[in-house]
Formats: sequence, C-alpha cells, structure tokens
Amino acid sequence: MRQVDEARVNAFCELVAKGELPEREHTIGIKDTGLSPQAVRDMFHSQLLSRLLDLKARQMQQQGQGFYTIGSAGHEGNVVLGQLLGLQDMLFLHYRSGALFMQRSKLLPGSTPLYDMLLAFAASAEDPIAGGRHKVFGSLPLSIPPQTSTIASHLPKAVGTAYSIPLHKQLNSQGVLAGDAVVMCSFGDASLNHSTAQGALNTAAWIHYRHLPLPLLLVCEDNGLGISVKTPTDWVAMSCKQRPGIKYFYADGLDMLAVYQASVKAIDYVRRYRRPALLHLRMVRLYGHAGSDAQTSYLSSQEIQRQEQQDPLLYSARLLLDLNIMSAQDIIAGCQQHWEQVSRVAGEVVKRPKLTSRQQVMATITACAQQRPLPDLPSTAARKSLFGNEWRQLSQPQPLNKLLNFALADLLLQYPQIVICGEDVGKKGGVYGVTSRLQHKFGPARVMDALLDEQSILGLATGLAHNGFLPMAEIQFLAYLHNAEDQLRGEAATLAFFSQGQFTNPMVIRIAGLAYQRGFGGHFHNDNSLAVLRDIPGLVIACPANGADAVAMLRSAVAYAWQQQRVVVFIEPIALYTTKDLHQVGDNLWAQAYPEIGQTIEVGEIGVDGNEAPIAIITYGNGVRLSQQAIRILEQQDGLPIKLIDLRWLAPIHVEALVKEIQHCSHILIVDECRQTGSVSEQLVTLLVEHLKPLPVVERITAADSFIPLGAAANLVLPQCDEIVQRVRQMWHTYSGTDENAPSTHSELTAGGVA
Repeated sequence: MRQVDEARVNAFCELVAKGELPEREHTIGIKDTGLSPQAVRDMFHSQLLSRLLDLKARQMQQQGQGFYTIGSAGHEGNVVLGQLLGLQDMLFLHYRSGALFMQRSKLLPGSTPLYDMLLAFAASAEDPIAGGRHKVFGSLPLSIPPQTSTIASHLPKAVGTAYSIPLHKQLNSQGVLAGDAVVMCSFGDASLNHSTAQGALNTAAWIHYRHLPLPLLLVCEDNGLGISVKTPTDWVAMSCKQRPGIKYFYADGLDMLAVYQASVKAIDYVRRYRRPALLHLRMVRLYGHAGSDAQTSYLSSQEIQRQEQQDPLLYSARLLLDLNIMSAQDIIAGCQQHWEQVSRVAGEVVKRPKLTSRQQVMATITACAQQRPLPDLPSTAARKSLFGNEWRQLSQPQPLNKLLNFALADLLLQYPQIVICGEDVGKKGGVYGVTSRLQHKFGPARVMDALLDEQSILGLATGLAHNGFLPMAEIQFLAYLHNAEDQLRGEAATLAFFSQGQFTNPMVIRIAGLAYQRGFGGHFHNDNSLAVLRDIPGLVIACPANGADAVAMLRSAVAYAWQQQRVVVFIEPIALYTTKDLHQVGDNLWAQAYPEIGQTIEVGEIGVDGNEAPIAIITYGNGVRLSQQAIRILEQQDGLPIKLIDLRWLAPIHVEALVKEIQHCSHILIVDECRQTGSVSEQLVTLLVEHLKPLPVVERITAADSFIPLGAAANLVLPQCDEIVQRVRQMWHTYSGTDENAPSTHSELTAGGVA
C-alpha cells in the first residue's frame, strides 16, 4: 500500500511535469474574484495537504496504525469556504472537508492541523478534539462542532443554531456566536435524500416563509454517488433549485475560482439578508467511499478513469500554471516535500499515547469544560407580578399539569436562557395545558410553536443550546419521539463525548408518555416503551409520579442541564396530568400544593414511603399510584407492612440508596408499567442480583409485550391494582410460612427466586 500511495503522488507530479492537465471549462480569472496570487497559492497548499493526508490515512490503515479512511479526495474545492467564512461563523462539516478544515485553521495563528489530523487518524488520546474516540473534523477555537456521521443528522441542529443568532438579538441577550455570524452546514448529494435533510430544508423554508431571519448556508457537495448508488443526473439541482424560501447557487467544484465566485455571492446573501441559501457544488469522488470500498464492483474502469481525469488538484495545478503563480517545478517540489513532511509526522503520531482504559474512554460521556453557576431564585415580588391572580392557587391542591405549568413559569422567570419549543405549546398552551398562558406571559420568542416535525424540534433545541440558550423541547407523545430519536442518540448525547466536553448542548426534553389514559388514543398516545432512551450513554431520565415531585424534579433537571451542561429527558405520565383522586372519587389525595420555591429532588434521589418491612415494592410513574392503592388495601384487609420505593429517576439509578433501603427485605416486587422486554425492571433485577447477598425473592409485574389497544382492552396488557394485591399476598404467605406450597427452607426460598 505504501507503494500505491507513493505511486499516486508520483503520478500527480508526472502529469504536472508533462503538462497533461485538464483545460479549465470556465473563463473566470483571478481579477474577477479579487483574490491575490498568494491567496490562490495558499488555498492550493491546503488542497494538496488534504489529499496527501487522505493517502497517508489509507497507508496507515493498511499498516494497522490508522483507523479511518473516508477521505476528501475530489472534494478539495471546498477549500474556498475555509477561506471565506470567518471564525465568528459556526461550521457543521461533511466528512469530506479536509481542505476546508486545513484552510480555516490558517485563520488561527499557531494552529497545527496537519499534526492534529494525523493524531486523529492514529486514534491518539492526544487528538485535541475527540481524544482518540473518533476521527472527526472539530475544533472549539475554529467554531467547528464535531460530527461523527454526517448522513444529514446534523442539518436540523444547523437550522436551530442559525435560528438562535437573530433570536438572541430579539431577546437582547448574548450568545456564543456574534450577532452577524452565519452558520454553514455541508453534506453530500446522497444525504440530501434522507428524510432528516428534507425535514431540515423544509424547516428552513418554513422559517423564512414566516418572515423570520435565518442566516444559514447549506452546502451540498455533489459527487454523484452515495457509496455505490448513483445520484440521477441533475437530481440535486431539480430538487433544490425551486425550493421556496431558499436561494440557490451553483458552482463547478473542480475549479477553485468558480467556487470562490459563487461562494462569495452565497455567503454575502446569507450574511446581508439573514436568509437561508443552498450552495450546490459539483464534485467528484476519488479512490472510493473509504479504504475498504472496491469501486470496481459498481463502476466500470472507464468511469473510474473519467473521475480521476477530473481531479480538482489537476485543475488547480492548471490554474496556477496559467496564472504564472507557480511553475511546474515548484508544484512538483512542493508535493514531494509535503509528502515527506506528512510521512514524517505520521511516523511520530503513531507513537503517541492511546486510550488504554475503560475509565479513559468513558470520562467524556458526561464531561463539560466548565460548570456554570445557577441564576438567583426570582424574588417574591417578581413572582407575584408574574402569577397575578394565580398566586393564591399555589397553596391550594392542584393536579400534575397545573403544578408543572407553575414550575415552568418560575423557571422561565429564573433562567432568561430558557426557550420552550414544541407543537402547540404556545397559543394553545399544550395538548394537556402544561404550557398554558406561558406564551402570553413571556412572549412567542421564548415559548414558540414549532412545525409538526419532531426531528426539527429536537434539532432546533440542539442548535439553540449550541449558542447559549437552555432549550426545553416538548415532544407531544412518547411514540412521536421514535420519529426523531437519532437527534438524541446520534447528535445531542454524543457531542460532549466526541469533543472531550469542549462542546456541549444542554437541554431538557419534556415528553408526555406512558399509558392508563382511560381508553384514549391507542398505542400512539399510550406508548409505554422507554428502552430507546435508557440505552443512550449519559442521558438523564426523570419520571415523576405526582405533581409535587414533578415540580421539584423539574427544577433539578433544569439546574443539572444548565450547570452540568447535560441532556435531560423528563417523562410526564399523561394519565396523571389531571388526576386528583387516589382511592375514591373526591378524596383529592393525588392533588398537591405547589412546593416552595427552591425545593428540589436531586438527580438520582429515590422516594421512600414506609419503615422497615419484609416486603418492598419498587416502582415509578403510574406504578406509584397503583401501588399506593394496593398498599392501602393490604394494610386495611391484611395488616401487612409494605415499603414503597419510587425510583423517580430512571437514569441514573441511585444503586447505593436503593440497596440501602431494601437490603433487609426478604421479598421484593417490582411494578413496571413498561413492557416485560426492554423495561427498567430488567435492569433492576440485574442490579439486585449483583448487589444483594443473599438474594431475596424478587418478582416483577410488568406490562405485556404488546402494543396498547383502544378502550378498556388497554387494561388487559397493563399492571393493575388487584394484580399487585394478589402478588403481595402470595409473597406474604411465602414469607410467613402460611402457604402450604411455600418453600420450607431458606435455600428453597431463594433458589431461582428471580421471576
């Protein structure tokens, strides 16, 4: 492979020496662009280094010293964007952005992009952006958040970041980005077909159609291939040219001056008019999708040869010769010298430290570079003015949705950085009234109605967080999250991990979920699957059971997101939104007064009801109310002492606190309203097996592995109060020895006790 890569270098030099270079198809001259000869030479230098790094990456991979081979070969025309976009602009980059990254690094004195990129190829722990966790284009001082897989998933947050810039101006606040900044987001022609890309483009057009500013430059780098699948001729132009609200620009990406001329116009349009634009660049892809990609399996030899004849480096060499900026000898000597330099540095970086422990790898999952102080609590006078006639209601028992509404008002008052976004959250006040009148109190800029697209809502939140806001996105129903889960899994939750905490996007995502809605909705409105959230590393998941806990937990969730710069998901049980009664109609025992300002339930803190007892119930959400109903029956009819534990936080679970409360119990019942498979009860059983010696009898009641049907049939697949009563009675008979079928010895009691 070493010979192959050096052969490619030598072949380029030979073509330059012979003058066998393609004729430029454009008549654009250097005077037409305003560029200086030195600037053109400097951009060629970045193009050349990017190509040599691509070749070296493949060589390192073959030698077992490198681990990433998706290169930028054929896309070096994007170098122009690295020259034109300033450090005040934020860039979300396609993975073929080597020349752009190299050129942009030159805007920052002291940068060492060659060394840094080779560290990333070698997966060295000294890689300044990802620390050996992935090869990404990213840099805090260059304002380039890292992207791990740019198959369109970064477009929604680019839209959100662009939206955040004029929003700061509207709110008279200051974000990370300057007020005149623009956001650039690049992607490939195959990614354009992804639903996420289409949603982002639609959102950008929708924002413009509402006459709102959006300084966003989308760059589609069109090489005609999605790995092996060809993009139909003119598809990108036909798809994007007539899109309403997004100005279209085009350039031949093989010609540096053509790209420069079109890019100047596109960037000027976005920066001056604060409107979105799409720059369509014709590219070629050289050497396949990645090192393992055999192009010969889907391209003919003639097609491969035609691609290599369109090499943008050959076009740039022709430009330099035609303009007398460099001689052929200068180009050849420079290429050989830079190859030697790249090879020498590569030999050094492979010796640099690697990640060597699990702790090292995971250290950045929850990292943030600097914890932020919390804002002061609002004054009583300010709160009285805010709540007005509602002030007296704070001390009166209220249901969950009303208490959450009060909490959100207090939080919006305390945190000027909070922006609530979601479907129907504004004028309507949410489907269940949780955000009622908040837009009236704080304005549409802070409580905004979003279009019906969960990917765009979460992308908007992530983008707002990039620029100093603390977004609170609302997903209307838990099942709707599945339309957009990659915005959490692949984007929001990974940013700190792949940037060593240099970039963070703190947010709280409120989701109305779970079942027991008295027959309403069916499976889309009664989704009881949390597995999609629970396996995302570092994600905090809250699930309150009553209004007072919900308020205290929401305050902690917001504080945690702001101070620790984390992503928190707040699950709100729909069935409990308006519930007031616990045991019988009119008892009003599930309604509660609003907790005093400042009262919190810290992340991981469990709820415990009852003293030492041989039997404990562990549950959360709707299961808490069901269990309390069952415990009352058991106490009144059987005189049984039961300890009730409300998890409250489903991630992280406070294992030590939980074990402390149940270590003396002989029988434990887990009541889990989610499905038997993939539910938190599976994790709880495992934790108990690992941490309790001897192991008590552990059983669980869960929902069936079924979707939720409509009407009363929903109760057939969900845990019920009488089921809990019956199971606890069986446990008590076993414990007390009154059951004739009970085991007679302790070993029999505990053997295979996990059900």
